[in-house]
Amino acid sequence: MMSFASSYSKAPELTAALDAICDEVATGLNGTSPDLSFLFVSHAHADFFEQLASLVYEKSGSRVLLGCTGETIVGGSEEIESGPAISLWSAVLPEAQIEPFHVEFSKMADGLVCDGLPSDLTAGTANVRAIFVLGEPFSAVPNSMIDRFADELPGVPLIGGMASGGTVPGTNRLFLNAESFPFGAIGVVVRGGPRIRSVVSQGCRPIGIHYLVTKAEENIVYELGGTPPIERLRELLPTLSERDQRLLKSGLHLGIVMNEYQDTFARGDFLISNVMGTRSDDGAIAIGNLVRVGQTVQFHVRDADTADEDLVQLLEQDRTANPNSPQAALLFSCNGRGTRLFHEPNHDAGTIQELVGPIPLAGLFAQGELGPVGDKNYIHGFTASIAFFE
Repeated sequence: MMSFASSYSKAPELTAALDAICDEVATGLNGTSPDLSFLFVSHAHADFFEQLASLVYEKSGSRVLLGCTGETIVGGSEEIESGPAISLWSAVLPEAQIEPFHVEFSKMADGLVCDGLPSDLTAGTANVRAIFVLGEPFSAVPNSMIDRFADELPGVPLIGGMASGGTVPGTNRLFLNAESFPFGAIGVVVRGGPRIRSVVSQGCRPIGIHYLVTKAEENIVYELGGTPPIERLRELLPTLSERDQRLLKSGLHLGIVMNEYQDTFARGDFLISNVMGTRSDDGAIAIGNLVRVGQTVQFHVRDADTADEDLVQLLEQDRTANPNSPQAALLFSCNGRGTRLFHEPNHDAGTIQELVGPIPLAGLFAQGELGPVGDKNYIHGFTASIAFFE
């Protein structure tokens, strides 16, 4: 039978922590060896990074083990932002095919080469539930994988994130089965088994009205409805509340509508892009994503209250739209969330457990989160990307 279990430990001594979490997961799975496990560990255990994967792989008996290091580790309803932490999540998926891979990236004369993805991604396309990817932020190029998966597995959710906590190349680790890697990316393609659905909370709220992009080049927006974006902001500012005026001045974002065929646009319908800079000579703005003429956009703001509202609303929408309750979840939040954003600790994990749980939950705060908006996958910032297993 399909089953899920998770456990975590903040014990400073790694052997004791491993014994505790592996025993608790084994009990939760009634002694059945898991088909897929995820392992997340803080840098307080850095002395054991090289042998950690093999220790957990052997002790857990998991057929496929995937994991990485993190600045903050998620376990249950807790987000452990400092000190030792290790979190293990396991699933028995008897009807699933799980294909692991390790990707290396290299520059060639004709462009970037992404080597190591499964050779026949299109086999059994209709049965692919999801792709999970964990990357090393100094060496992985996630957009190259996103493009490849978009070509061969369009519409399949790509969920995961970049390892975090290491400040220089070589200090993060990726774990695949019994091996530890300081570079590249690892992942699994899951075919068959339970439905896996995603919730991606970008933590923003639309303000003002939406505009049509009438002049743009790559990531530079020159005109919105025939008017420079800076002029649109000057028009918008006096119509906003004092709170929204402060938020707009402290951090501005532009949302790009993902489905132009809708009659109305609301939270969750946009890919959120940071406004990276403005130009005084022509009133243009630069954003963090490519934009093209004809797309619909709307300005957005973000703060703790907005991010909370966004996550709660999207979780409630997911619950209403899906009759089958999640049995387990994986969480990949931005390392700029947690107490760096919210007034209280454990916000994202606690909210999931409050509205959906209690369910087995594990994850990390990532240096870039992977998840779909609409039917396309993206690498995000400031986002909580969640995988729900039915």
